[in-house]
Amino acid sequence: MLKNMGLILSALIAAAVCVLTGAFESLTWLWLLPVGFLASLLVLALLFFLVLWLCCAFVDIEKPQERDSKFHRFMVIHTAQLVLSILRMKMHTEGLEQIPKDGRFLLVCNHINDLDPVVLLAYFKKKQLAFISKRENADMFIVGKIMHKIQCQRINRENDKEALRTIINCIKIIQEDKASIGVFPEGYTSKDGLLHPFRSGVFKIAQKANVPIAVCTVQNTNKVFRNMKKLKATHVHLHLIKVLQPEELKGKTAVEVGELVHSMMAEDLGPDLVLQENT
Repeated sequence: MLKNMGLILSALIAAAVCVLTGAFESLTWLWLLPVGFLASLLVLALLFFLVLWLCCAFVDIEKPQERDSKFHRFMVIHTAQLVLSILRMKMHTEGLEQIPKDGRFLLVCNHINDLDPVVLLAYFKKKQLAFISKRENADMFIVGKIMHKIQCQRINRENDKEALRTIINCIKIIQEDKASIGVFPEGYTSKDGLLHPFRSGVFKIAQKANVPIAVCTVQNTNKVFRNMKKLKATHVHLHLIKVLQPEELKGKTAVEVGELVHSMMAEDLGPDLVLQENT
């Protein structure tokens, strides 16, 4: 939506400049119109970035965020959609009609690039996703503060006690109907683009909160920046494989749930995109 508004407004500004300068009375408009359009688009982009910076400038990430910020959530969703467009990510989706219409859930997905959360935020825009994120992300310019405002939870992957505290916080967020939780159970971004073994502790969130697990896979986000250098678009695939209901998880340990979800993702991705144990 923001992209279309920006394009339309830029075109109107450029046309207005041509009218005011009398460019349409000669051939001057042939260069003034496109130059005015690009200049207007650049100014609007800078203004949008300024607004984004201002809305995060005074956020204290050490102060607990009790509720989802509607304003920051709005900015996140529309920024995510804008990023997909700017980076020329051609999206192909399957199974999104299975997204739970009511109630909270745990969303799990493979993780091959930093753009994966952007994709999920754009396509689960009405579900108030709050991600579990490595604590280092809190220091990222703008990103750390805006993640804090939409209740993303920092996790210390090297400290089991602190990691457990994060898991408990996520359970409370779901139980108190504040947000749904998004997590990448591999724990790290896959450098080779393959599906790696899971850290099964995150599945306790769904079991303890008694909510469904939405099992997703994403492909090709790791090729976006490489293709951008070649001025190529990237076809990105987002699949919602299945939503596992709470009754399907009863009697299973977190490890068993993790193995089930891993096998579902592995089957969807295919053997070429799954780390083999003997390799």
